[in-house]
Amino acid sequence: MVREKEIKTQTLVELVDFIQSGSGKITEANQEEMIKMISLNIFRSLPPAAHENTGSENIDPEEEDPYLEPSWPHLQLVYELLLRYVVSSDTDTKVAKRYIDHSFVLRLLDLFDSEDPREREYLKTILHRIYGKFMVHRPFIRKAINNIFYRFIYETGRHSGIGELLEILGSIINGFALPMKEEHKLFLARALIPLHKPKPVAMYHQQLSYCITQFVEKDYKLADTVIMGLLKCWPVTNSQKEVLVLGELEEVLEATHNVEFQRCMVPLFRQIARSLNSYHFQVAERALFLWNNDHIVGLISQNRNVILPIIFGALEKNILSHWNQAVHGLTVNVRKMFMDMDAELFEQCQRQYIEREFRSRELEEQQETKWQQLAAAAAAQGG
Repeated sequence: MVREKEIKTQTLVELVDFIQSGSGKITEANQEEMIKMISLNIFRSLPPAAHENTGSENIDPEEEDPYLEPSWPHLQLVYELLLRYVVSSDTDTKVAKRYIDHSFVLRLLDLFDSEDPREREYLKTILHRIYGKFMVHRPFIRKAINNIFYRFIYETGRHSGIGELLEILGSIINGFALPMKEEHKLFLARALIPLHKPKPVAMYHQQLSYCITQFVEKDYKLADTVIMGLLKCWPVTNSQKEVLVLGELEEVLEATHNVEFQRCMVPLFRQIARSLNSYHFQVAERALFLWNNDHIVGLISQNRNVILPIIFGALEKNILSHWNQAVHGLTVNVRKMFMDMDAELFEQCQRQYIEREFRSRELEEQQETKWQQLAAAAAAQGG
């Protein structure tokens, strides 16, 4: 058995070296046999995830130890052989597409759910190379990735390879031609933006954020679609997720023009006002850091008549009562920025704020008096 494994390993090493050397074309019959052999070795049922073994649904995938494939030394050579075959200049796509067909691509995509990060890394490189070389497969690959995302978002909520698939997409989006096809815009709205909703978003957020930003950098007219989408997916109870989304929002705003900004600024700054007042200091801090970005400050300045009245109350509340010293200091700086930007508008907002607060206190006092009168009347009747 050991001897047999050694012979297999040696044969695979020789095959990898032969294809890498480019010393001769492989016949069509041999190509077919080689892809069959690769398929028999890599395509298999993946073991169930740890939570499926234990029956526990509450395990955080970030805290799970990944299952490492015991036969990886052997599998790695098979993947290396496939990679060398795909990237080789001797591989003719007209011939190879008979063996690397839709069925082969789908089975490769199934393996992205492997818990072993080494396997996912190879799969990412191979699928990316297939996408680049086999133009005939491109729409199919995009659609198949789309379907994986849909299933993850709306059915399972668990998948090991979302980050790797997003990495491939980041590169694909980069190559999209302008004007952007409707298919790509739908993919952004229906698959990428909803990927902010699943619980394990922190595990792939960096790659997701890159893809989203790529879209806006490619076509700035998509900025308000993206921002409104982020607002719909805004995390309400998870502060760490909110910090991530605020960071992503800054990158999107960096590529946003004034016309698109104006379409979404009212709901956007209502949300930012809520984030400014968050008791989780990292959320409030991250929201205040938006004012460190010159491009964003430029957009705010052009639209200050709308924005300052929305967030004035939140700034005052922080100065009066936020427990964190850093948040307090940053709020003072932002408040001063608005004062320097437009002193007249600032004073107007201040007057309106004081009036609102006075009316609010008056109303509270009236309600308190009514309650006391009701309580007194009830006590008198009871007596």
